[in-house]
Amino acid sequence: MTEFQIALVALTVFVAALTQGTTSMGFALISAPVIAFVEPGLLPVWLLIMMVPLNIYVVLRERHAIDYHATQWISLGRILGTFGGVWILVAIPLAWLSTLIGIAIVLASLASFLIPAFNPGKKALAIAGAITGVAETATGIGGPPLAIVCQHMPVATLRATVALCFLIGQIVSLAVLALSGRTSPHQFMSALVMMPALLAGMWVSHLIHHRVNAKILRKAVLIFALISGAIILLRA
Repeated sequence: MTEFQIALVALTVFVAALTQGTTSMGFALISAPVIAFVEPGLLPVWLLIMMVPLNIYVVLRERHAIDYHATQWISLGRILGTFGGVWILVAIPLAWLSTLIGIAIVLASLASFLIPAFNPGKKALAIAGAITGVAETATGIGGPPLAIVCQHMPVATLRATVALCFLIGQIVSLAVLALSGRTSPHQFMSALVMMPALLAGMWVSHLIHHRVNAKILRKAVLIFALISGAIILLRA
């Protein structure tokens, strides 16, 4: 990377970490397009590495609010979906997968603005986890399914639960990608260089996260999901 590109990525990481530290979502949406432009070979491993410490921080900060029932079923689907994501990286053109995921996310996000509040059951949680596993392992963007299924949780519960689900899934994805030979030292070193910007974003999120209320957060996560789906379609 050039000095300008390093500065651009660092600024992006700061904003993305601030956003995810406040809402528990948004890091991949904000940073993936920039990384894809600057150095696409870093994806999706770089994103997974960067989000591990970020999600550890959110989980520890709001561990009292975690919904372990939802985490259990989302993580079960997420782990199974990880292997599907690796298989897709090898066997299926990424554009096909991205198109299907993008369309599904956009439609689900639009529908979520209209349907009344709901409490997702085990099946819905597991399916959301599986879709997240496939999407995040294959593309680096896996937040929208969790945003949709968890949108009616209390603010702290949504942040903590989604962060824990992300953390478990990202560790599994990194392990599977490493065993399949799809990681490199350069990806890890590039992530390490950006850790100061990540930590700065996390610190600022600590100062403002408690000011977000449930209504604003629900709208934010649905808009996040909608924009993510559109970006995935455009990338496809």
